Amino acid sequence: MLKKSNSLRRINDVKDMLTTTECCKGGSFSKFIFGAATGNAELVLRQYLLLRVANLDLNKALLYALGKPGSAVVYPLPSEWRKVLEPQGFKVAKIRSALMWDGYIVLLLAYGILSIGRIVFHSIKEIIRPSFPALGSYAYFDTLTAGNLPEPCKDGRSHDIVTWYQQWLGRVRELDSLCHSVKDVTPSTVEGIPVVSVSSAIPPLTQLGALIRYVGWGTAASMLGIVDLFRGRWWHALLLNQAALAAQVRMHKVNELARDYLFHISSWVYRPLWTYDAEKLGSRITFYFYGTNTEDFKRSDGYRPPAYGWRAVTWSHYLVWDEYQAGFVRRAHGGANISVVGPILFQSSAIEMPKIEKPGVAVFDVTPLRKSFCCISGIDFDYYVPATNEKFLEHIANVTRQLDAIMLWKLKREIGDFVHPHYRHFAGRFSERVDVVSLDPGISTVRVIESSCAVISMPFTSTALLAKAMGKPSIYYDPTGRLQPDDRAAHGIPVLVGPEELKTWISPLIDIR
Repeated sequence: MLKKSNSLRRINDVKDMLTTTECCKGGSFSKFIFGAATGNAELVLRQYLLLRVANLDLNKALLYALGKPGSAVVYPLPSEWRKVLEPQGFKVAKIRSALMWDGYIVLLLAYGILSIGRIVFHSIKEIIRPSFPALGSYAYFDTLTAGNLPEPCKDGRSHDIVTWYQQWLGRVRELDSLCHSVKDVTPSTVEGIPVVSVSSAIPPLTQLGALIRYVGWGTAASMLGIVDLFRGRWWHALLLNQAALAAQVRMHKVNELARDYLFHISSWVYRPLWTYDAEKLGSRITFYFYGTNTEDFKRSDGYRPPAYGWRAVTWSHYLVWDEYQAGFVRRAHGGANISVVGPILFQSSAIEMPKIEKPGVAVFDVTPLRKSFCCISGIDFDYYVPATNEKFLEHIANVTRQLDAIMLWKLKREIGDFVHPHYRHFAGRFSERVDVVSLDPGISTVRVIESSCAVISMPFTSTALLAKAMGKPSIYYDPTGRLQPDDRAAHGIPVLVGPEELKTWISPLIDIR
């Protein structure tokens, strides 16, 4: 219905309005709960609600109300946000939505009290039987996976985020350990510094005095959350579980916390409440982009505003690849502290590149997702679809075959049922072509690019920028001709259209090889 009425943008418009609409106008915020973040309390609340409430479930509720004539939106939202929906043409079931919202707050209050109890329990266990490793001066990397940890190939090189950080000139110096929360991984080192797995970003309380103070805070905060809930000040109950972590940070001494806490783009919306207190105690809070495909395509009528959530961000320090990405951050967060650091390597493995006998052209596409998932996600520009991918890959394979080169196609990691089934079937057939080398998804992107004489990426992925930084000829290829040639999302990388332009660009590079 949205597509037929040319209003696919409608869901995103609602999310954009929630991003910039205060969720509790005129609220009074307790420093006892919000700590060092009190000055940003409403923004912290808004970020948390954007993450926990204004997510895909809200998209589903909005789509359901649109798709069933006469249906109303029934969804737990604060009253200020419920008011946003009606001017956008949505009927809201006010009483049911209000009751769901109240129930949601009660559940989060209970979860907050449970969180306080868990922190106390684990701290008591640590006092009785210490198990948390001695870290010394350390940096902590949030929400990593095993593939983000050092795993060098035979030449000793690894292209993961931990190794990248240790080679970055702006890193915190003289660290004793580099920490993460990935379980069951083989211990490793980077330049002699141990890479250590820990149970949480915040160490448990190991001093009896600090634990007693925390118990006192937890008791008072729980009572305040209950009392304020009846007074209509729901935000203290809502964020009690996050305040529990912030209070835990405040009970620590400066040298017990990480000197640098690093967060990546996968969790951009919500800056954890506890990071404000950690920063006040001297820790650095660093937010980094491991990719550059963060900006919407330019449309015929110009650019869209920064996507959902970005205009509410409050990170202290951003690491970006180039000035184009710095511009994106400034448009989202005016006055932000930004460092341009070049490509940020994120994932690696010990899998070696196969031996290539002919000149190789590295190719990177974007996996198209199921149509149902795209609809629920609010995607309103259907570019990453199987038809685009098939043309993209077929055109490149045909040109490289004509030039007696080999196409090095780096497969994407398996993402389960989210992959569009048409693309899955096409990829299986395409990988059997004799003029195509299907590379293991685990192979480092750096190694693929090093083994090639040219790099072709689907717009607007970060591999094109990485190749350019490595000195390799690099372009974006648009098989549809739908994209704007001057789109700033290309970061200055040329965008070619059609097999003839592709052949003209590749031919001399093959000859040079």
